[in-house]
Amino acid sequence: MNLSVLIPLLIVYIAIMSGLAYYGYRKTNTEADYLVAGRNINPVVMALSYGATFISTSALVGFGGVSAIYGFGMLWLAFLNIVLGIFVAFALFGTRIRKLSADMDVFTFPSFLGERFNSKFITVFSGIMIFVFMPAYTSIVLIGGGRFLEETLAIDYNIALLVLAFIVGVYVISGGLKAVMYTDAFAAVVMLVMMVIFLFGTYQAVGGLTAGHSGLTALKELVPDALAEQGHQGWTSMPVLGSSIWWTLVSTLIMGVGIGVLAQPQLAMRCMTVKDDRALYRSVLVGGIFIFFMTGAVFMIGPLSNLYFYNATGEIALSVAGEMLILSSRHLSIT
Repeated sequence: MNLSVLIPLLIVYIAIMSGLAYYGYRKTNTEADYLVAGRNINPVVMALSYGATFISTSALVGFGGVSAIYGFGMLWLAFLNIVLGIFVAFALFGTRIRKLSADMDVFTFPSFLGERFNSKFITVFSGIMIFVFMPAYTSIVLIGGGRFLEETLAIDYNIALLVLAFIVGVYVISGGLKAVMYTDAFAAVVMLVMMVIFLFGTYQAVGGLTAGHSGLTALKELVPDALAEQGHQGWTSMPVLGSSIWWTLVSTLIMGVGIGVLAQPQLAMRCMTVKDDRALYRSVLVGGIFIFFMTGAVFMIGPLSNLYFYNATGEIALSVAGEMLILSSRHLSIT
């Protein structure tokens, strides 16, 4: 990593994020501003904030590796992310959530559920569930950021983690949801631009759209025996219907993740931040494009990495990754 390039970019990025956080802080005057962004947030900002909250390191890195194993079949997950995670979440569920939360004058998801079903138990129980389990989710995201800072800036991991947590904590606590959504939207724009470049760069590296797909199809015979025995038919085909790998791909990954997104309270809360249904409908297009280039691009780049590494080294990505893991473990044992 070239620190002479990284550090100035990091300073500019932090400065912009700090400015947006301060702007959110200045615009936060009431309880509604703090908890639901005043119910008048711009639909584009809402869609980008929703997308940035939706997508995490696990999607960009972890699912990239998963798609390198399962192939283009993972694109069905991107399809569900767009149809269910964006269209259904905004145009169907979102409109009801927005209207009910405004009618009941509630600002949090637990209070929304409690008022909707007239149950104090539901309010308390859902609040406890969020209080208990959300820190685990948040900690995973912070750990990823801390490890990135540790490697790129060559600083102690604990210091990196504390610095990152402090910065995030300051603007979340002081600026409320407005500060969070403004900074989310900017981060989403950076993510979108970089992923578009990454996707087109990958296709260019493998010879283009047609050559890339036909070349990847031709690598069918290089599928590891362990995967072929479970029903893997190549990276451009779905696994054998009903096979063990088909069930893993469809039930656990595509349906589990694609449908499960509707149950995330931090995403449902975003629908309470716009002023009317029209704003939610406008958010669908922006959110759909963003999710396509986040998840869809990852699920195309992952399988194509097998072709890229085969052209460069004569081995598919899975073999190269395995060798890198072995070399890393040997390095760690030596040090």
